[in-house]
This record gives sequence, structure tokens and C-alpha cells, in this order.
Amino acid sequence: MQGYAFAALRTMGDFAAQRGLDDEATRWRVRAEALRVAVEDRFWMEDQGFYALALDGHGEPCRVRASNAGHLLYCGLPAPDRAASVTRHLLDTPFNSGWGLRTLARGEANFNPMSYHNGSVWPHDGALCAAGLARYGERDGVVRLLSGLFETAVNFDMRLPELFC
Repeated sequence: MQGYAFAALRTMGDFAAQRGLDDEATRWRVRAEALRVAVEDRFWMEDQGFYALALDGHGEPCRVRASNAGHLLYCGLPAPDRAASVTRHLLDTPFNSGWGLRTLARGEANFNPMSYHNGSVWPHDGALCAAGLARYGERDGVVRLLSGLFETAVNFDMRLPELFC
């Protein structure tokens, strides 16, 4: 959600600038940058090269790798080096099942490929992650992800379900 809030704030800055409201544009852009910095500081797990799924009740990172980090790519929040690290993770087999991205990486606590949020494949989630990879120039990975998703669609008579496992 923080990524989508960042994108909204940045877009408000762009809209204000288009209308010639320079002070408003600056205000929105400053808010977007402050949120970006907060996400980078609070959610980034340096030892894993990935973003934490959430913060717990004490403000500590929930050290779980989930496809949600791909949404940060979609929104353009991560610095390029961190985006490259997230991309490597998403394209590796703990996430990439070959027919789509798992919502939770294989091997994480509570991973269950038949669970709604804990490892199943959501086609729309994978498509947003692929758009995020494209934003950062990862064209080959996008082709791999979308080719796998297309092949899966063929097996569902081109009508993908909300999720599958």
C-alpha cells in the first residue's frame, strides 16, 4: 500500500506542476519523497536484499518475502539497486513457479501453495509485478513471466481464474 500511496503523491505533484501550481507540486513531491525514504528505511532487509512484508505491532519488520515487493517496483518506489535485487528474487524459483509468481516465496514461514495469501499464484499480481520489472528495464524477465502466464492461460481455455495453485 505504501507504494501506491507514493505513486499517488508523486502523481499529485505532476498534476499540480501541469497546472502551474509550483508550490503545490513541490509540497506533493516532498511528501512522496518522505514516504519513499521511510519505506526504504523501515522495510528494506539488507541481509535478504528484499522488502519486508509488513511491520509488526512494535514497528519491527515482518521478515517475510512476499510478491508485494513487486508492487513497489510497479509504483517506482525502490532505488535502482534495490529494484535489481527484488527483481532477482522474483525471477528465482522460490517465487517464480513457471506459471506465475507465488504470493509468498517457497520456504518462507507459512508457505502453502494452496493457501489464498501464502503461496498461491494470482495472475493479476504477477502482471503488476511484471509491469514493475519492465519499469526498471528487466525485459527478459518480463517475457519469461508473461510467457509462463500465457501458457497457463492456454490450459484454462484463456480464462484465468482469480488464483490457482
